[in-house]
Amino acid sequence: MAGPDNIIIGSHVWIEDPGLAWIDGEVVRINGNEVHVKTTIGKTVVTNILKAFPKDTEAPPGGVDDMTKLSYLHEPGVLQNLATRYELNEIYTYTGNILIAVNPFQRLPHLYDTHMMEQYKGATFGELSPHVFAVGDAAYRAMINEGKSNSILVSGESGAGKTETTKMLMRYLAFLGGRSGVEGRTVEQQVLESNPVLEAFGNAKTIRNNNSSRFGKFVEIQFDKNGRISGAAIRTYLLERSRVCQISDPERNYHCFYLLCAAPLEDIERYKLGSPKAFHYLNQSSCYELDGVNDAHEYLATRRAMYIVGINDQEQEAIFRVVAAILHLGNINFAMGKEIDSSVIKDEKSRFHLNMTAELLRSDAQSLEDALIKRVMVTPEEIITRTLDPENAVASRDALAKTIYCRLFDWLVDKINISIGQDPNSKSIIGVLDIYGFESFKCNSFEQFCINFTNEKLQQHFNQHVFKMEQEEYTKEEINWSYIEFVDNQDVLDLIEKKPGGIIALLDEACMFPKSTHETFAQKLYQTFKNNKRFIKPKLSRTDFTISHYAGEVNYQANQFLDKNKDYVVAEHQALLTASKCSFVASLFPPLPEESSKSSKFSSIGSRFKLQLQSLMETLSATEPHYIRCVKPNNVLKPAIFENFNVIQQLRCGGVLEAIRISCAGYPTRRTFYDFLNRFGLLAPDVLEGNYDDKVACQLIIDKKGLKGYQIGKTKIFLRAGQMAELDARRAEVLGNAARTIQRQIRTHIAHKEFISLRGAAINLQSYLRGNMARKIYEELRREAGASKIQKNFRLYIDRKSYLTMRRSAITLQTGLRTMTARNEFRFRKQTKAAIIIQAHWRCHEAYSYYKSLQKAVLVSQCGWRSRVARRELRNLKMAARETGALKAAKDKLEKRVEELTWRLQLEKRLRTDLEEAKVQEIAKLQDMLHEMQLQVEEANSMIIKEREAARKAIEEAPPVIKETPVIVQDTERINSLTSEVEKLKGLRGSPQSAGFSFLSGRVLGGLDDLRQVEAKYPALLFKQQLTAFLEKIYGMIRDNLKKEISPAPRTSRASLVKGRSQANAVAQQALIAHWQSIVKTLNNYLKIMRANYVPSFLVHKVFTQTFSFINVQLFNSLLLRRECCSFSNGEYVKAGLAELEQWCHDATEEFAGSAWDELKHIRQAVGFLVIHQKPKKTLKEITNDLCPVLSIQQLYRISTMYWDDKYGTHSVSSDVIASMRVMMTEDSNNAVSSSFLLDDDSSIPFSVDDISKSMQQIEVAEIDPPPLIRGNSGFTFLLQHSE
Repeated sequence: MAGPDNIIIGSHVWIEDPGLAWIDGEVVRINGNEVHVKTTIGKTVVTNILKAFPKDTEAPPGGVDDMTKLSYLHEPGVLQNLATRYELNEIYTYTGNILIAVNPFQRLPHLYDTHMMEQYKGATFGELSPHVFAVGDAAYRAMINEGKSNSILVSGESGAGKTETTKMLMRYLAFLGGRSGVEGRTVEQQVLESNPVLEAFGNAKTIRNNNSSRFGKFVEIQFDKNGRISGAAIRTYLLERSRVCQISDPERNYHCFYLLCAAPLEDIERYKLGSPKAFHYLNQSSCYELDGVNDAHEYLATRRAMYIVGINDQEQEAIFRVVAAILHLGNINFAMGKEIDSSVIKDEKSRFHLNMTAELLRSDAQSLEDALIKRVMVTPEEIITRTLDPENAVASRDALAKTIYCRLFDWLVDKINISIGQDPNSKSIIGVLDIYGFESFKCNSFEQFCINFTNEKLQQHFNQHVFKMEQEEYTKEEINWSYIEFVDNQDVLDLIEKKPGGIIALLDEACMFPKSTHETFAQKLYQTFKNNKRFIKPKLSRTDFTISHYAGEVNYQANQFLDKNKDYVVAEHQALLTASKCSFVASLFPPLPEESSKSSKFSSIGSRFKLQLQSLMETLSATEPHYIRCVKPNNVLKPAIFENFNVIQQLRCGGVLEAIRISCAGYPTRRTFYDFLNRFGLLAPDVLEGNYDDKVACQLIIDKKGLKGYQIGKTKIFLRAGQMAELDARRAEVLGNAARTIQRQIRTHIAHKEFISLRGAAINLQSYLRGNMARKIYEELRREAGASKIQKNFRLYIDRKSYLTMRRSAITLQTGLRTMTARNEFRFRKQTKAAIIIQAHWRCHEAYSYYKSLQKAVLVSQCGWRSRVARRELRNLKMAARETGALKAAKDKLEKRVEELTWRLQLEKRLRTDLEEAKVQEIAKLQDMLHEMQLQVEEANSMIIKEREAARKAIEEAPPVIKETPVIVQDTERINSLTSEVEKLKGLRGSPQSAGFSFLSGRVLGGLDDLRQVEAKYPALLFKQQLTAFLEKIYGMIRDNLKKEISPAPRTSRASLVKGRSQANAVAQQALIAHWQSIVKTLNNYLKIMRANYVPSFLVHKVFTQTFSFINVQLFNSLLLRRECCSFSNGEYVKAGLAELEQWCHDATEEFAGSAWDELKHIRQAVGFLVIHQKPKKTLKEITNDLCPVLSIQQLYRISTMYWDDKYGTHSVSSDVIASMRVMMTEDSNNAVSSSFLLDDDSSIPFSVDDISKSMQQIEVAEIDPPPLIRGNSGFTFLLQHSE
């Protein structure tokens, strides 16, 4: 791939390694043709420079989904890409239109659910991530669009996952072409259910796989003109007959034998079965059970599947009876008879199994015994019967068992085909081929020879298809490809199948001669092919031979070739089973025509298989092929283990490396003009600065570097092998020079920084020394100042002490003088006070005498006035006593009215029991009002009684009066109040609004709250239901129309944004921003319309909340499903759009936008992760807790592996973080079934009418003026009265 000139010191290369197959390292020295490489594990290896392959250091950390995109298309590059994707659980990878599927050995349910089928339905091949559904969809779309039949070839070694891949293909094709709602069993159901039946009778555990298909299968699905499945057919190839009688440890026989031994008890007793250890055909191996498989449950599931494919109960019973007969047949042993070369049944146990076999086959026991140990030879003179020795009798027994089982398997396949049905009018088919891969074991027999012959045929077809695809690619790009060579393996096929000198022809010839042995057959091969370069004779063996296949040399042992090639039924066995009383067994062995019975009995499996293979190749040649290569990553069948040598060998056997070799013969490196300019534009900066077309710019760069032999197509540039490495070497040289320039500038900066640091240190040292000297001078000055201050304070103390002594003496003298003066003044004041007291007592005596006389006169006047007032009060009390009877009558009348109102309210309560809860509460309030009124009446009664008693006492105590005056009743106001309350209660009961719309205003009993509106029950409920339905319909129309008018995150190509073209970039950026502005404009229009029509803010809030949720789902799912959307530049674009939406939410205010901005939390955190720099430095804890706390581990893992920086070329998160994510995903998948990582859009109605009622303000109906239309209607007069 790279010449010596392209590998220089510092180049990263791949070299061979005995432990890892290939290991990468860096070239440290080149000595002629020898190159010294320091590997990543620290070891230095010396190898030839021609054996070193360049490594792409800028390959994406998650690998590429199509290996034709690799910069270096060679064996180590392919292996590294597959290993990288396998670590990320990306098990599917394209090589052109070939799908490579690596078995994960674990369940990945999120890859195969219905949602994933919907994603791939109708998607362009290569648009989404590689998947088996993409291959199935491509075949189906090609059949529909072009009207041509297609085929899908699934191959790989045992354990690579061919059967599971075929199941997924069948499921997807049934999803695309199935009929929904059809009664009975549809064709696609029967095709899918045929898999368990064929697996039970055609699959077995091998060393490499617990469910290995021991036969080839081609499922032909027929479609009608509408693309619906109309019929199907299943063809099988080369069932492994020898496994019925002979197995090796730790393998197992076919599953059906173990399922029958685990059947329900009644079936076991019917067939006289038991543990598998009791049967010779099963106990040759120590393995009887499979991990995680319950044979009893599988038995019942197989019976159900047989019923679905059209096998009734009687046929099922006959099938398992035949299977049980084969088990009993294997336990029949033989011993030497009395005569020479004769045999008899060995013991009673063998006799029991003989009788059981005859009973199960509905045959005669003696006839079965004769068929096993006797042979009849017909000669012209007589019929001779001879017996077989025990060894030949055992061979006869095993031959019968193999014949019965093969006929049974063929019957099952025919029955399934008949049950499914064929469509003779079908013009298009899709065939799915599930066939064994290339096999090379320690001991290879006739089965491996036929399997490898099949793979040689398929490889030739595969090579022709790959060459054809290369031609189509070159023709599409309009480049010259006439000189590309094509390597064919026709010489190996001629060696095997050519007539009359091929190996199969020589084998048939040897089988037709009775005296031929495997030694004579091997010698015939040695003589015939001694000069054939594909045929090799081993030196130490007389019967082995080696064939050089396309995938490597395989050594075959010819010991059993002759026996395994013979395909004819012994006449005695044919006669025995034809005469069976069981119609099912007899149908497996129909009578042979008389002509065939008289002719030769010989029939060759090899010839029959060659005809079947020829028919298969004709079918494949008439269809458009699609290839799926299944790879088994390890031999321990465990997840997360990738064995390089094992995978490389399978890639060689699967022809993938041969396809790569064909690509390398032409132009292995293909780059779009944009990718080429982005990678190698730095080799010619002047070309990028010029205004050249992408195609012209690419050609200028290549011509400037002097490359020859390249081709420039319409959209891509095609480079020869080694030219990519040469360009990378020159690019590395330019980058190296740039790095040295950067280093020079950095070193200058560091030296200047050190100088500045030293200069600063010197200045700091000088400052410190000068400061120290200044401190010493300051200390001396401070000491001098302190001494002066001490002297000053001492002198102050002496002077102050003498001053205080003089001051105390003066104060003492002043005190004595002031005391003498104060005593004289005190004596004068004491005499003056005594004179004042005497004067006060005299004046008090005079004022008291005058007061007593005045008081006596006032008391006399008061007594006269009080007598007059008492007489007047007595007259009033007498008149009040006469009016007591009138008060009692008023009281009795009020009580009667209260009783009448109470009775009427109880009657009204019984009539209105069916009203709503609100009216019940109003009645309760009325009862409370009545109770309060009764309490008031009782208080009035008690007050009347008290007044009566007071009047009676006053009459008894008062003297008689002469003049009578009118009585004024003081409680008339209270009586009037009670009368008005009674009238209000009457109005409440008899108001016309109680029939439908009752409005009660005013206050009852002077202290109650306003009564609420009472609505009729059934009309109101009906109106509420109709209003709810109308509101939900209008809301859904507004929301759906708004979703249709906005287009979230269109996928835009970044190919036009190339360095050096600022004008084009500005135009593209303006177009992207205009898209978000159009969305904001649409939101503003809807908000304006809804506000103009007085839509409640609650509904507006809900509309925009669901719309923003829709935008969040669409943008986030596009990141997870489309790799071009999971890029740095797309993150900047979405981030700019989110800023526009955030500004809109701010302008719309919280009243209408509400929590709409919070609905974008998933896309906001995902976009923040895309545009953040230095992702490899981020830990998993920072990502999950700080950056993206809302996103799940599956979503973070998907974004991390799909991310690519198309702007700066940075990498995603580190491999340790990805590994931690994968561990967490594995733990989640073990704990519970993983859900899909995509978001779902919620289209439900997110509110109820009660929510709207609660959100709106309460309105007093009494305060609303009715419109003119209601005012003019006489039926609403009560509203007018109420409003007035």
